[in-house]
Amino acid sequence: MEKFQKFTGVAAPLPMMNVDTDMIIPKQFLKTIKRTGLGVNLFDEMRYDREGNEIPDFVLNQPAYREAEILVAGDNFGCGSSREHAPWAIKDFGIRCIIAPSFADIFHNNCFKNGILPIALPQAQVDVLMREADKGANARMTVDLENQTITTADGETFPFEIDAFKKHCLLEGLDDIGLTMEKARAIEAFESRAAAERPWM
Repeated sequence: MEKFQKFTGVAAPLPMMNVDTDMIIPKQFLKTIKRTGLGVNLFDEMRYDREGNEIPDFVLNQPAYREAEILVAGDNFGCGSSREHAPWAIKDFGIRCIIAPSFADIFHNNCFKNGILPIALPQAQVDVLMREADKGANARMTVDLENQTITTADGETFPFEIDAFKKHCLLEGLDDIGLTMEKARAIEAFESRAAAERPWM
């Protein structure tokens, strides 16, 4: 998993509450087990009409936000079913950070496992950042995980809280497999010792 440290990117506004995982990636795209290729179908039913044409008014179809790396959203983001394809689609589109007043628990944890930083802030602060995100191509924000801050283009800074272990995993680029591989020597030593002590197993 790619290390997450500090970056500056365009923030896209999505002022909707209760955005569920079926809205993020509809069920017909869940057949794949690959983590790539789902970005084109992110928010599919809001981005495209029935003929597959882009809906110009949807934020990610607007020129200023086509390469957005930050999403500023409403309360209870990622609710609904626990499909891991939701963070896969978000990451594949290029979004690295989501800011909202709250997240559904399973989605929140899945974000960390896939290298996405979900930041929960008080509604009043999210409102400020939502207005910043409305500035189009000028809606650039800096997310600094090490120092736990979000800074707007005007220099206004918002601190955020994050679990220390989850922060460590993102900074070091460690998913569940990476965490296991950190213990590779200890695992190998245990297996060698077990084989010597119990050769019949």
